[in-house]
Parts: sequence; structure tokens; C-alpha cells
Amino acid sequence: MSKIPMTGTVTFTLTSVPKTDGGFRTVERLMRLERGAQRILKKLQHKRMTQLNEWRPRAGREWLVRARCTRLVRVAAGQSFTIQVTPQLAKDIASVADHLEFKTVK
Repeated sequence: MSKIPMTGTVTFTLTSVPKTDGGFRTVERLMRLERGAQRILKKLQHKRMTQLNEWRPRAGREWLVRARCTRLVRVAAGQSFTIQVTPQLAKDIASVADHLEFKTVK
């Protein structure tokens, strides 16, 4: 297995789903870093803030009931995502490297 580059654009493909909860969440967090996912999450965040959160009375006061965040990415074998790798992500990527294949994008 070749070494994952410290910087640059890299496409990762999940070969298997991590068994541990921490590994699963790490892969999910890395998948959310994809540029397209970031764009959609930002739009959904704005919609939640402006339309979906509700003010309701509770104990005689107004109470903000927040809408849940959308789970945009799905962690499953065969899923691919392309992210800009930075040195700050090195430990996260290394911790789940057994479950990822990668290809450098030029």
C-alpha cells in the first residue's frame, strides 16, 4: 500500500465499513468535507435557521425548538468522496486507512 499524500486533492473509496463507532463517525466526518456536501449542508443550515426552527411557549416563555441536522452522507462500502487533504487531517485518515482506498487527483 502506498502512502497517502499530506496535501492535495485525493479521492477515497470505502472498501469496508469500520466496526467501531469512532471509526464510523470519523469516516462520516471525512465524507462531509467534500465540497459538494459542504455546499448542500450550508444551504440546509440556512433553511433550518430561517424556516424550520420554531418558537413555542414553554413554562410561560418562548422556547426555540431546533430542527435536527440532516444526515447527508451515507457510510457504506463502495462509496467515494473527494477531499482536499491537509496535514490536520492526517491522523483522522490514518486511523481509518484500513477501510479506505485512495487515488490522487491532479
